[in-house]
Amino acid sequence: MGRLKTLWHRLGSPRWFFEISGPWAIGALVVGLVCIAVGLVWGLAIAPPDYLQGNSFRIMYLHVPAAILSESCYILMGLAGAVLLIWRMKLADMVVAAAAPIGVVFCVIALLTGSIWGRPTWGTWWVWDARTTSMLVLLFLYFGVMALRQAFPREETAGRAAAILAVVGMIDIPIIKYSVDWWLTLHQTSTFKLTSAPSMPPQMYLPLLISVLGFYVFFFGVLLFGVGNEILRREQRTQWVNDLVRSRAS
Repeated sequence: MGRLKTLWHRLGSPRWFFEISGPWAIGALVVGLVCIAVGLVWGLAIAPPDYLQGNSFRIMYLHVPAAILSESCYILMGLAGAVLLIWRMKLADMVVAAAAPIGVVFCVIALLTGSIWGRPTWGTWWVWDARTTSMLVLLFLYFGVMALRQAFPREETAGRAAAILAVVGMIDIPIIKYSVDWWLTLHQTSTFKLTSAPSMPPQMYLPLLISVLGFYVFFFGVLLFGVGNEILRREQRTQWVNDLVRSRAS
């Protein structure tokens, strides 16, 4: 308990976070890229075709990880937003700022790959069913958070406004997750379920699992770099940042 309390107080120091996050970010990017490469090559080139969908199912090795990460990224933003609103922690605001554009990229990838998969499967690029529509809403929520950060001249006011939307917007996450169970949709049910064994054989399921793991680790690395850049931008007038710039320039 004492160590957790100490860590919590240290997270209130952007300088401390910046100093420890660099090596973690580099390691996460390397590990994440390796896992993504292994998962995609295994899934796209080695895994057997699906007995119903044929080779068109292979898009899931990119679509599923991107969709999961787009939801997880927003959950992280919502939690960080709550921390900012309750404890006024500057680092939490920086996490929201850094995570939003990353989440947009994952969400766009999920929507585009879903459309590519839908064309041969449904006969159309897009359907307004519950899953696809709620994912589109998630994209607009990301854009809304980013827009709010630019709408107010004061950083503190912009951060609080974005944090409120991030917290409120989390209501869309369970809608995305359970939409295929609550309503009649064309979208297939969730690939990962904690309450049941995988419905796919191991040679199809394992590369997907590796891809998802790789996406998570890669996201962690990109997020650390993003938060680090946000720290430097906001702390650019402090002595420690000036010392850092001089040391790297010499």
